[in-house]
Amino acid sequence: MIKRHFFIVGAAVLLGLMVLAAVLRIALADDDKGGSGGPGGGRGGPGGGRGQQVAVATVAPREFSDTIQVLGVARGLRSVTITSSTTELITRVLFRDGQTVAAGQPLVQLQAREEDADIIEARARVAQAEREHERYKELAERGVAPRVTAENAETALETARAALAAAQARLGDRVIRAPFAGTLGLTTVTAGTLINPGAAITTLDDTRTIRVDFPVPERFLGRLRPGTPIVATSDAFPGQSFSGRIALIDSRVNEQTRAATARAEFPNPGGAMRPGMLMRVAVRQGARTAAAAPEAAVQYEGQRAFVFRIARGERGSTAQRAEIEPGAVENGFVEILSGVETGERIVGSGLNRIQPGAPVSPAGEGRASAQGGAQRKSAQ
Repeated sequence: MIKRHFFIVGAAVLLGLMVLAAVLRIALADDDKGGSGGPGGGRGGPGGGRGQQVAVATVAPREFSDTIQVLGVARGLRSVTITSSTTELITRVLFRDGQTVAAGQPLVQLQAREEDADIIEARARVAQAEREHERYKELAERGVAPRVTAENAETALETARAALAAAQARLGDRVIRAPFAGTLGLTTVTAGTLINPGAAITTLDDTRTIRVDFPVPERFLGRLRPGTPIVATSDAFPGQSFSGRIALIDSRVNEQTRAATARAEFPNPGGAMRPGMLMRVAVRQGARTAAAAPEAAVQYEGQRAFVFRIARGERGSTAQRAEIEPGAVENGFVEILSGVETGERIVGSGLNRIQPGAPVSPAGEGRASAQGGAQRKSAQ
């Protein structure tokens, strides 16, 4: 019986202590709120530290350029695939892969036994025709033979010489030569390969100058002229750009794409640009200075764009949503045509966590306020 009363008393005492602790906690929380709401208090004071801390960006003037950016394919100034015009056996390959050759340099020699025999026969006919021409010419001058015989002998000589020239030309066709100076590509043919008409022997490219053909939208044709400077880049050379100029613009506009083809030329002394490379071509149309903000500070909703202007008030700083008219986007900055003025402070990032009109604490302001208070206290 005594033990039961003891436990009842102990439970009552414990319950009373818990109630007392809850009352004290509520009272202390009310005191903290009252203390922070007064002048010079820590949070919620005029310093604006009550809201979410945000990064600050300033709308500032920045240079933008009107740039046309399109894709194009690089090609050599002159490019050709070396082929044969006849079906014949290759007897000699006279070049190496990747070799630089001069115009007219022999590349491949084809089998030419019949052509060699034709030349021997044609030379013999020329020699015989020359002897007969000399004999009949002398007889005609002495009056022994009629002059018409000498004229016929002269015609036979010219015919024999023409046959010899034709045989030599056919023999020359058995040697495939470089049509212009350039660099050869890879080949798979060797001596003994039977080559057919149109089959590729190797490629030849003149890469001293690279041409890039790219489409130009119809609306930009009035701004471009031959000689306009352009810049091209390639994924093969990150961070490197190639400077050139527009050489020619096609005289026709494609009816389906509403674009005309422009041809640009790029000096290529080091051979970095190669035919077939995909190039990103940028044509600059001049520079201008306009108000700009970082891309992270601009929020897009459909066709509309917004920023959060940092406005000061009696109770601190708030984020005020402002609609802007964006322009060009270049190097991480958005051109602002209207909506905010140069010099205004806006929220620099984290826009998805901010509500319009919500209190914010610009990064650095709370720290500066605390340092100022510490200095005033030490001065006292």
